[in-house]
Amino acid sequence: MGDVVKLGSNYTLSKVNIGFFVFLHAGALAALFPPFFSWSGVALMLLFYWLTASLGICMGFHRYLTHRSFDSPQWMANIFVTFGALACQNGPIKWTAHHRMHHAYSDTTKDPHNAKRGFWWSHMGWMMFWNDNIDPPEIVNKWTRDINENRYYRFLDNNYIKIQIALGLTFLALGGWSWVFWGVFFRLVLVYHVTWFVNSASHMFGYKNFLLEKDLSTNCWWVGLLAMGEGWHNNHHAHPQSARHGLRPWEFDVTWLAISLMQKLGLATNVKVVAMSPLPKESEDESQVWFSGEIVHKAA
Repeated sequence: MGDVVKLGSNYTLSKVNIGFFVFLHAGALAALFPPFFSWSGVALMLLFYWLTASLGICMGFHRYLTHRSFDSPQWMANIFVTFGALACQNGPIKWTAHHRMHHAYSDTTKDPHNAKRGFWWSHMGWMMFWNDNIDPPEIVNKWTRDINENRYYRFLDNNYIKIQIALGLTFLALGGWSWVFWGVFFRLVLVYHVTWFVNSASHMFGYKNFLLEKDLSTNCWWVGLLAMGEGWHNNHHAHPQSARHGLRPWEFDVTWLAISLMQKLGLATNVKVVAMSPLPKESEDESQVWFSGEIVHKAA
């Protein structure tokens, strides 16, 4: 799985980040105890898991903001970008900057969560540090010139934790502590690890449809299911602009279904997808089928 290399002087241990993650994981564990358990809390968690993971992170932060896989009216975009902020994985601007860096330098020393450093580094270790090469505002702004002047996105970047607290207080008023522990703590930790598996497991386990030089991305079926289509990561790295990540019949992509529905309703336009075609085998004995692809615009 790779060895964790010695960290450079650009890394500073972040006690704030570590404390924040310990606090949330403790709350997620507390949700399992009888005083804080309720089936309505579990149902609320599942609803907000879909809203914040699929519509928020996968569709809003990732396919819409980072890669511009489709266009949408600004009012609609604000809705699913807000859901993304409720996943508490930074605001939309910083999240987009880090992910664009990942694609520019995938699996190299400049990749924020370089999988060659090991599973746990790419999964969550990289977030335990302040990194002078990726975190300063001037660097974030350099990678997000197309979105960093949007006032609403800046508001979300500066206030996503306060918004989470407000959501928690709303849950407390409507459903009591079980709604807080399941709708906030357990849901956040679940969405965290599912998102992080895209950076770790989907660079280590699975198969490939596209042969990419010096790129470890894979299609990992269980991450594809848990992460609402994001686990078909080799497909995505080969064609980042595609709004559809699951390209073969069994590659189920929940987030693509939402984008496709939005297109039918006129809420998503300029939708980009991959047209795949198999490459000729080099020999009759070769079992691996490799594909080529090109980005096309999908008609409604």
